[in-house]
Amino acid sequence: MSFAAEVKAELCRHHMNKKCCTAAEIYGILLYCNTFSSDEIRIVTESRMFAQRVEKLFRRAFGWDFDQHLGFETEEGKVILAITEPEKIAEVFDRFGNERERIVAHHINLGVLESECCRTAFVRGAFLAGGSVTDPRKNYHLELITGHFNVSNEVVSMLFEMGFSARNSRRSGNCVTYLKQSEAIEDLLTTLGAPVSAMEIMNAKVEKDMRNSINRKVNCDTANVEKTVNAAMAQIEAIRSLAESGALDGLGEKFKETARLRVENPEASIAELASMCEPPVTKSCLNHRLRKIIELAK
Repeated sequence: MSFAAEVKAELCRHHMNKKCCTAAEIYGILLYCNTFSSDEIRIVTESRMFAQRVEKLFRRAFGWDFDQHLGFETEEGKVILAITEPEKIAEVFDRFGNERERIVAHHINLGVLESECCRTAFVRGAFLAGGSVTDPRKNYHLELITGHFNVSNEVVSMLFEMGFSARNSRRSGNCVTYLKQSEAIEDLLTTLGAPVSAMEIMNAKVEKDMRNSINRKVNCDTANVEKTVNAAMAQIEAIRSLAESGALDGLGEKFKETARLRVENPEASIAELASMCEPPVTKSCLNHRLRKIIELAK
């Protein structure tokens, strides 16, 4: 099961307490479902849980069932819920303050979403019908897709009033309202009734941050090792050059000791070489000797 499917399954288990919120959730589903017109209402889903929830919502709000209910054997394993009876469609339109025969373009009737709980239920329905959220281990992205331009703009305003800064875009003729901030997605899912899924995003973010931190440390250590090795190779090459020309014998004992220690310990750091000297010297002192050796070799 995908992460988006897990989120929707958790939302489908959310209790339907108030009748006003039941109607508000239906309203969100209708404006984000496959077809909501004066001739037909059609909801297509791959989720059995969502299909069952939709049926319960409509039965509780209107007292009747869908005219058509095709099971998972149709349309590549999808459930189709449809209403075609004019009287039922008219009742649905009336419930949300729309005139069935005069509707041109859908708008959100904020009069039926006056309370905060109803606006939350509306967005929950919109997400269940037309929403998606990516796996947080890959990316942070939550979106709501509808074919109604006005509705999409009005949902952005509604989300802003709820404390979420969403944006709109167009994709294949549809309107997409989206969030990309992980904290905003966590808060929205918690608000809609999916706190467990929100916690999964938090956990994934912590794991990702830890992994990135470890990778940065490993990369830094690797770079430091490479830098040390390259410097040691250059120093050893200079020492060999001086030895072949006989110039190494003319250097003082301290420089001879430094050259010997470097050749015998090619992987040692400057600090380690400094501690091997008799008596031990500082890193700065040993570094000065090695730079002098390289200059003489050049």
